[in-house]
Amino acid sequence: MDFVGKRNWYFLLSFVVALVGVVSLLLPGNLRAGIEFTGGSTMTLEFQEEVGQEQLRSQLAALGHPDAIIQGMGDSTFFIRTRTLKEAQPGEQSALSEKETILNTLEANLGPMVGAPNFFSVSPTIATETVRNAIIAVVVASVAILLYITWAFRRVPSPFRYGVTAVVALVHDVVVVLGMFSLFGRFFNFEVNAMFISAVLTIIGYSVHDTIVVFDRIRENISRGVGRNLDSTVNISIQETLGRSLNTSLTLLFTILALLLFGGATIRDFLVVLLVGIIAGTYSSICIASQLLLVWENGDIGKLFRRRSRPARVQGG
Repeated sequence: MDFVGKRNWYFLLSFVVALVGVVSLLLPGNLRAGIEFTGGSTMTLEFQEEVGQEQLRSQLAALGHPDAIIQGMGDSTFFIRTRTLKEAQPGEQSALSEKETILNTLEANLGPMVGAPNFFSVSPTIATETVRNAIIAVVVASVAILLYITWAFRRVPSPFRYGVTAVVALVHDVVVVLGMFSLFGRFFNFEVNAMFISAVLTIIGYSVHDTIVVFDRIRENISRGVGRNLDSTVNISIQETLGRSLNTSLTLLFTILALLLFGGATIRDFLVVLLVGIIAGTYSSICIASQLLLVWENGDIGKLFRRRSRPARVQGG
């Protein structure tokens, strides 16, 4: 299989997918923010009788909380996140707060609870700090990856280029995931929450790991003189690692699909992010990172710019 010869098609496909996602991100309503990013209330409820998650979800939807996030914590114990619950207005002696209304309704329809429920308020400020810390972590990790790969590949020509292309592939995967999730939010009401950030960080680790496997084989084949030139060496290296990459990715994909089918709605968004990210990460390690390295080593980018900047020759006399 000639992976190297089709690199322009790979670049075009990535460009189109990333462009669609970036356009969606630039338009209003780019990402649907979850409760962690908009603020809200959390509660932990434990029922004396057996209560199913779908029963609780339908009761909350009837009370005006169809977007409530419900996580099971054991037998009839649930952790619930909703929008900020309203308090009773001052001076209205008979009025109940929204929290009291929810508790009374749930006890009337689902049975008494064990002990007093725990209530907390979630501030959007905390989510802002989480996002900022996640961005800092990604930047620091990218720099560390760049330096480590440059050091690890110091025995091959231009080791710095290996690190840069690995980081570019990492950015490619993040952009694709963000863009696709923006589209999913518009059409399927997917929300960005704390689990989304965890999934993105997981994807970054997986993508870099897969890219390093391909790069390591390229390094070995260069030192052994396997190919007649760099193009053939990269192509042989991709073919030799293709089975490993696909087997690992397919195993993860089958597991994620099983969890999507049987894991419930609570972790759906997290699993969808992983699903998209693993596909993008596998694709980028084979079709983007190694191809960019080859283009850079061959000087194709510089040739393209020189060709465009060259003045047109005057015809005729």
